[in-house]
Amino acid sequence: MTTVDPGLPATEPLREDIRFLGGILGDIVRDHEGPEIFDLVERARVESFRVRRSEIDRSELADLFSGIDIARAIPVIRAFSHFSLLANLAEDIHRERRRMVHVRAGEPPQDSSLAATYAKLDAADLDADRVADLLRDALVAPVITAHPTETRRRSIFETQSRITELMRFRERTELDPAEARETEVGIHRQILTLWQTALIRLSRLRIQDEIDVGLRYYDMSLFDVIPTIDARVRDELRRRWPEANLVPRPVLRPGSWIGGDRDGNPNVTAEVVRTATGRAATVAIEKYLGHLAELERELSMSARLIDVDDDLQRLADASGDESAYRADEPFRRAVRGLRRRLSRTASRVLDSVPTGALPPEQVGDAEPYERPQELLADLDVLDHALRVIGDDSIADDRLGTLRRAVDTFGFHLSGLDLRQNSEVHESVIAELLAWAGVHADYASLSEDERVAVLSAELETRRPLVGARAEFSEQTAKELAIVTAAAEAVRRHGPESVPNYIISMCTSVSDMLEAAVLLKEAGILDPGAPGEGPTSSVGVVPLFETIDDLRGGAATIRATLDVPVYRALVEARGMHQEVMLGYSDSNKDGGYLTANWALYRAELDLIEAARETGIRLRLFHGRGGTVGRGGGPSYDAILAQPHGAVTGSLRLTEQGEVIAAKYAEPKSARRNLETLLAATLESTLLDVEGLGDGADAAYAVLDDLADRARAAYGALVHETPGFVDYFRLSTPVAEIGELNIGSRPASRKPTNSVYDLRAIPWVMSWSQSRVMLPGWYGVGSAFEGWVGDDQERLRTLSDLYRRWPFFRTVLSNMAQVMAKSDLGLAARYSELVPDEELRRTVFAMISDEHARTVSWYLKITGHDGLLDDNPALARSVFNRFPYLEPLNHLQVELLRQLRAGDDREQVKRGILLTMNGLATALRNSG
Repeated sequence: MTTVDPGLPATEPLREDIRFLGGILGDIVRDHEGPEIFDLVERARVESFRVRRSEIDRSELADLFSGIDIARAIPVIRAFSHFSLLANLAEDIHRERRRMVHVRAGEPPQDSSLAATYAKLDAADLDADRVADLLRDALVAPVITAHPTETRRRSIFETQSRITELMRFRERTELDPAEARETEVGIHRQILTLWQTALIRLSRLRIQDEIDVGLRYYDMSLFDVIPTIDARVRDELRRRWPEANLVPRPVLRPGSWIGGDRDGNPNVTAEVVRTATGRAATVAIEKYLGHLAELERELSMSARLIDVDDDLQRLADASGDESAYRADEPFRRAVRGLRRRLSRTASRVLDSVPTGALPPEQVGDAEPYERPQELLADLDVLDHALRVIGDDSIADDRLGTLRRAVDTFGFHLSGLDLRQNSEVHESVIAELLAWAGVHADYASLSEDERVAVLSAELETRRPLVGARAEFSEQTAKELAIVTAAAEAVRRHGPESVPNYIISMCTSVSDMLEAAVLLKEAGILDPGAPGEGPTSSVGVVPLFETIDDLRGGAATIRATLDVPVYRALVEARGMHQEVMLGYSDSNKDGGYLTANWALYRAELDLIEAARETGIRLRLFHGRGGTVGRGGGPSYDAILAQPHGAVTGSLRLTEQGEVIAAKYAEPKSARRNLETLLAATLESTLLDVEGLGDGADAAYAVLDDLADRARAAYGALVHETPGFVDYFRLSTPVAEIGELNIGSRPASRKPTNSVYDLRAIPWVMSWSQSRVMLPGWYGVGSAFEGWVGDDQERLRTLSDLYRRWPFFRTVLSNMAQVMAKSDLGLAARYSELVPDEELRRTVFAMISDEHARTVSWYLKITGHDGLLDDNPALARSVFNRFPYLEPLNHLQVELLRQLRAGDDREQVKRGILLTMNGLATALRNSG
């Protein structure tokens, strides 16, 4: 634990903000909960800082809460949860403050900014033709997923945003004493509102709620920020290589899984798919209608004062606007025509009337837009007409924003991926084939026989499903879902549902089964004889376990050897997307093994792409926490093998990380720029850094990964009683009641780690401060490989300096270990009644933790875990004492619950501690 404040002068403004906000919260606690609760909170706060300074033993703080009555515990939990939330807020403001200091000092742009990336590209003197080829299919797609570990309710989130704005105003504005006092009163008012707003939901989120939560980020930032960044990137790239006509399509094109991911989530139905795609389309069209209404008010230019472009005049004359008052205002009349047509489009493709749509009597017989490109063409007419009369600044303003938005978001806003488990596909296809009389027992067929049957189905337009067909509930549901997806494609365009992802994909038949389902829905068309198949939806394998990652390239090669599938890929421009799963691979083999299996899988897939001629796009299924592939996005992308990021990248954004990145325009702009910067560098520059030593480095990691997997497996998969230890020493059972999402905590009702979802697995270890998925097994691997051989230690140190992958793996591990606390973890272990099991497992965890820290310091040459991350070091120093009481109270309430006190208030108190810790740790699931 850090006991000395890192960088005191630089952090003093941060500490002052924390004191200021904490002081207001303390006053509110005293005024509204009474002096007794305030004194308990203050004593716990003071004692927590004394624990950090090693002035008292941790048990003394734990004794403060021993046997505490739930009525006293809950306000204390709420107080420390809010302390943590306000400290997070102060940290975010301080990061902005530090960035501004660097900018004002005229320092070079920092890595991960687009400005720094452009400087690197300029220095590389790249060939224009090569740049054009590598960026031919440029795409960066952050995909909002249906894995919410964001525990904050929207009301809490919005109040926090108001506090942030007031804090910014307080710092950046020259205030007289009265204004300063008024601002402080406003902050007090918002913190009081925060205190009196319930932190947790009383009911579980429905998928419809999750859809709305995901879409709210477009209102907050994404709708305005994404098109603006896209336009700037295009301008910068074309300025450098003007002859290459780079990125004709927007690079940033976001996606979503919310409402399409049904792997293990029975709540996803055809109606949910319709809701998800329809709500997204509604958000886009409402935004366009709002901008058009404003343009109609703003573009008041008179034909008596300007020269009217012929195309604009035709647009105005065709608008149906007969108002005598606007007879000389061609721009207004033209925009009214666009509003009429878009309102008619909305009535055709949406199930409800969007905000801003004109009433039917004003729409009249206006022709709807069939495609967003038609609306964009009309907007281009307005743009050209403004520029002809010298009104470039007006064209660049709201009209420019709207044109960029339509180009980026179309009528669909974001693409909804479908996902289902391969086991479900097998069952559904077997039933369809049996009903149609193709084969009575598909499950009994060998792999080659299955491929033959499925290939034949993909070559004929004859459907398997007839009008009178009757199927099991599961099969009927799956057919309804893909049919709803086909309807969305027809209504909102092909980009509304771009991909069909196959979880636990292990074979060619797994790929072809999904393709047959798409064919049954009418999405995949086998084509007339001699034409070949086409599909607007791509079939995407998801390789998740260690073994599946190792065999992924072979699966792709074998699938492309099937003529009908290769023909389908050829019709899609030879594009093949592959998704890599970070969560299940980690749960399967541990942190180091999973990361290396992913790297090796990418190397193999790159080689398979070269051999088969496909243009490979990788989709990274990363979670928020390091145990699920999390960590700084810039470093993670640069740590990919050379050739893995060929101008395109998709990655999932999950949980509380979504809010941290995209809740407001500034943070959204910064984080999206980071994704673009890393993608451009990984595509256009060789950042691996290994040169001719790559094979030797890979061999070292092969060995280390095998050793790490053995050490991890010895604990997680082979130690008798480990699952019982996990369930008893963590709040995993209680996480299912946290109401943070619509998905069940387990795929199946079993007692197996394999069937437990990765989020509760990781979140439970985070709550108990073990953080096991982010480091276990690494120390044993290093110790076993190096032994007493100092030359081998020097080899690892050299790899750490030269190889971004190895450096990032160790850096992320150090970050998560800095958030771990084995002293607190020992308190959780006391919840395990079996003393021998408790001693055995905790000793293994404790020994490996110490071993891993020791070897990290030896390899890196650092004195501490966070020497390379001073920002996190400051965060740990300033915020983590506020977590201490929450952990102790969680342990105490878990003890009370498991001793039989199952009152609703006790359960709620546990959920509140989980909420507070998840918020404070910031990437817990």
